Amino acid sequence: MLRRSHRVDNGQWAEAKVRRLLEQQGWRCEACRWQCRYGELDLVLSKGEGSQRCLLVVEVKSRRRRGLDGWGAASVTRAKRQKLAKAMACWQAEQPWHAACFIRVVVALVPLPPCQDDVTWISIDDLPDQCRD
Repeated sequence: MLRRSHRVDNGQWAEAKVRRLLEQQGWRCEACRWQCRYGELDLVLSKGEGSQRCLLVVEVKSRRRRGLDGWGAASVTRAKRQKLAKAMACWQAEQPWHAACFIRVVVALVPLPPCQDDVTWISIDDLPDQCRD
């Protein structure tokens, strides 16, 4: 049980770090750890106004050290990307005022302490169209 709660604390710490970094760049958090039957959206943030409004969906992956999965990048499989697309479609259905927004989906790879590396950002360009519209 201790190991699981430690993992949850690491995930929450990493999500908070990513959220702070993005808020410092002018992004506003719309949802944090939003869940539906298809899965969870770690962070959904917005920036801009009117037709220039953009949504950023962030999948946060944290690791203590770099392994074969490159801080967690390998865990974002095609199946995971499809789940993200379905979850984002559900989120949009509940938030119709965001329907006209441009959407970008990224993975934030967060090294956990004691590692001092920066957060690595990876754009997910090959999600199904329903997530990008």
